[in-house]
Order: sequence, then structure tokens, then C-alpha cells
Amino acid sequence: MVVAQPDVTVVIGAYEAMPYLVDCLASVEAQTLDHARLEVIAVDDGSTDGTGEHLEEFADRADFPVTVVRQDNSGGPSGPRNVGLGKASGRYVFFLDADDRLGPEALERMVAMADRNGTDVVLGRVEGVNRKPPQSMWGRTLERTDVHSSNIRFTLSAQKLFRRALLTRHSMCFDESLWTGEDALFTMEAYLRADGVSLIDDYTCYYLVGREDGKHVTKRGSYTLRFDSARALAGLIADMVPPGARRDQLMTRPFVVTLLPQFGPKYLRDSEEVRRHKFELAKPLMDAYLTDDVVRRLRVEERLRAHAVAQGRPELLLDLLEFRRERREPTPVVERRGRRVYLAYPHFRDAAAGVPESLYLAEPREARAVPGYREGGLDAFVRRAARKARRVLPARDVRPAAV
Repeated sequence: MVVAQPDVTVVIGAYEAMPYLVDCLASVEAQTLDHARLEVIAVDDGSTDGTGEHLEEFADRADFPVTVVRQDNSGGPSGPRNVGLGKASGRYVFFLDADDRLGPEALERMVAMADRNGTDVVLGRVEGVNRKPPQSMWGRTLERTDVHSSNIRFTLSAQKLFRRALLTRHSMCFDESLWTGEDALFTMEAYLRADGVSLIDDYTCYYLVGREDGKHVTKRGSYTLRFDSARALAGLIADMVPPGARRDQLMTRPFVVTLLPQFGPKYLRDSEEVRRHKFELAKPLMDAYLTDDVVRRLRVEERLRAHAVAQGRPELLLDLLEFRRERREPTPVVERRGRRVYLAYPHFRDAAAGVPESLYLAEPREARAVPGYREGGLDAFVRRAARKARRVLPARDVRPAAV
């Protein structure tokens, strides 16, 4: 008897997941995708709260194949996911966290999207339940895009549909040496290697559930693990993308999401020893990856924090953080008939502090909120004219003259 290959393997890594696991598994059972085209690989990572027993009960009653693996605790989500991936046989793999749940049509819609467009990764719209989901990448459904043409670099969690052939072709797996951010590394690599990415915006595919006990893996661990994560992700981007605008665009992600938050409000609560250590850990990352173009792509307040850290000037950082703690807003300084907007955070045009004025200059996305701002202007007109000229003028003949 020939058994048809499943469309999707759902990999569930579970640790101390009760009672959330009940709703998670129910959401898999409720999938409108033909259950003959579905399989589940569930890995109990050393739970003591009945998680393993509930998975086995589910396997006994489910009308699709369910494989349950019970193992000693590995300490993180990478190990269970790798075990599940190694046993997967579906054309696609979906990594489902045991705390969360799927929308009923999620797998059916994502498989159809990938099949229709030939894309290797599909993102389904995420809704938060007592948690804030990623937001900047949503707005419309995209049949085919990539990591350079959209904001998907800001959603690097593993809860996506991946074409398994992509993962096996490149021997991809989760880095078990990382205790946080392992999914960011995996997903960014998949984005960069993928033959297209699709986004489903018009249907909630995934419900990101906030546990009342606060036991989210991403919330645990010391600050040093965050630097490990930022270092790994920045290194991956540098290895896979040549220097230039595309690399700098992607490099904003480890800075904005992982590195700079270590120098946000929580820094004010750190001991002097921890503060010094954070500056030490950040320095090689700043030196290697904080280019002028990366800085330009940051918001003004983020730039100023990055500058203070990169220059080894904690006093500038503390002034900025105290300004934020007092809930003060920077005064907009509008110049050149509205074509330039500076946000006057601490030390703006303070010669003694020596902070470059250019760091306070708002890019259009921030400047648009300021009354009197005129987007475009002469500089933009000149740039547009130059681009048009390059398109319409014939290429110069640089061949050597005949002799």
C-alpha cells in the first residue's frame, strides 16, 4: 500500500504546556485541510505537568498520524524542533508552539498560497491573545515578495510554513547553542535562501497566546543571551549578504529588536557592573556592523542611543534615558521652509557634547507627523530628475576606439 505524502507536517515542541496544549491540539484537529494530508510530530521536552500524557492521548484519538517523542529536557525549543524536523515527511513544515493555536483554515490557506506561487515560505497573519504580535509587515496580502522588499525581517519567529525541500537542501536546523533568538537565525536564513515568500493578511492564521504564568521562553535568560542572539543574527546576515544597502537594511533588525533594547529603560535599573559589561559586549557589534547607512535607517532616538554606545559614552545614554523616563517629547525644529525637521532630544546643537547634528535629522517617516513639514523639496526633486535622466539617456559607449 502506497501512503501519500502529507501536505504538512506540524511540529510541536512542548514543555510544561498544560493547560494551553489542550486548545493548541484542538486547533490542529479543527483544520479544514484534508486530514489525510496532515501529520503531527509532537516532542515532549521532559515535562512533569501531564504534557506528555496528553500528547499520547491525542495521538490515540486523532484521525491523522501523530508521532509523540518523549525525551529529557533539552533546555530550549531548538532541540525539540530539530527532532520533529528530522522525522517530518510533509511537503511543508509548520512549527506550532504548544501555547498557541491555529485559525481553522490556516494550513489549507497557507498550502494553497505556496502551491499557487511556488514560494518557499508563507507567513499567515498573527493575532495576539494577551500578547502583542508583530505588526509592521502587515497591511495587505502579498502573493510573492522577499526579505528585501517588505518588512518581514521584523517577524523572525518560527511559526511559518516552510517548504521542507528548502530546509533539507540546505541542511537547515535550529542552532541548539543559542538559548534565545534561535528562531530568528533559522527564519532569516530561510528568507534569504527562499525562492519567494508569501504573506496572508486577510485571514488570521495564528493566535499568539500570552501565558498567565508568564512562562515564555523568550522572556527568560540573562542579558548576555540577547547579545549572543544579536551577534549570531548579524553574523549570518553579513555572511549571506554582500556589503551595501541590502545588508544594511537587514542589519537594522538585530539592532532595533535585540541590541538597542538592552540600552533602553531597563538599563537605568542595571548595576554599574552590568552597564559596563553591556558596553563591552556591544562594542564589537557596533564596530563591525553599525554603518552610516544602518544609522540613517534608525529612528532619531534609536540613533542617539546607538551613537552613545558606539562611542562608549554612557553619560549621553543616561541623559537620553532620563529624558524618556520623564515622558518628555523632543521639540521639533523645522527649517529650510519645512523641508528639514530636527527632533531636539538632549544635547541637540550642544557643542560641548559633540553629538553630530545629522543624528537629530528626522527621516520622512518621522517627520510626517510634524506640522509644517514639506516632504520632498529641492533635494528630492534633484534625485528624481537624476534617476529619470539615467533611465532615458543612452548608455555611454565605452568601447575602445578602432585603430
